[in-house]
Amino acid sequence: MAEQADERRFGEHVVVRRHAYVAELALDRPKAMNAVSTEMARSIAAACDHLAADRDARVTVLTSTHERAFCVGADLKERNSFTDADLVRQRPVARAAYTGVLELPMPTIAAVHGFALGGGFELALSCDLIVADGTAVVGLPEVSVGVIPGGGGTQLLPRRVGAARAAELIFTARRLQAAEARGLGLIDELVPEGRDREEALALGARIAANSPVGLRAAKRALRLGHGLDLRAGLEVEDAAWRSVAFSGDRAEGVAAFNEKRSPQWPGE
Repeated sequence: MAEQADERRFGEHVVVRRHAYVAELALDRPKAMNAVSTEMARSIAAACDHLAADRDARVTVLTSTHERAFCVGADLKERNSFTDADLVRQRPVARAAYTGVLELPMPTIAAVHGFALGGGFELALSCDLIVADGTAVVGLPEVSVGVIPGGGGTQLLPRRVGAARAAELIFTARRLQAAEARGLGLIDELVPEGRDREEALALGARIAANSPVGLRAAKRALRLGHGLDLRAGLEVEDAAWRSVAFSGDRAEGVAAFNEKRSPQWPGE
């Protein structure tokens, strides 16, 4: 995997780096353990808009620059000063950050260490895969401060662990250590301490070796088909298959297989 070729900053607290075909979206507000302020939410949404339009980005890895936290959720110090009107105005800004990650068209991986709580865990849940190290502590504690998960947690968590388990975790507001979280399916890969970013980027590179057209179509089929009955889900899959069947990537993949060489994906 090539080292980062370029870096672009979105506001003060979000950085996008490129590692060949893998994009790294780094949360970079270390003084606040990456608590998501209004400004930071705007930056996350802007970075996601940029990545969604980047046809050369085959995978996005969401990381943190803070040594002890992935993201501790919403900036409650900022919100403590909000009037009701401020909170209403801020809501679509915050929501755009979470949906920005959720709706990225390429496969996404969260690299988690330390605290990933509330909105921080919701950012991870918005990704397709979660790689975490042994220091990870995850949870949705929103009801303990008088609100509910508002970054997709009530919908994303049951899709991972089932309705009853999600209810228990949300209603109790409890935090889970990495080993228990892995056992319950809240994280997908548990790696040694300090290696979450490295392992997530390596996984991203392995995924990025595949057809970018195929990857995006497979993600659409997985996302759109989830929760549908089998017949409807197969129709979603068929539509996704048709979107790649006549692509340049399909032609190159078949040719490379028969010529016993690595494919050079045109990405179209």
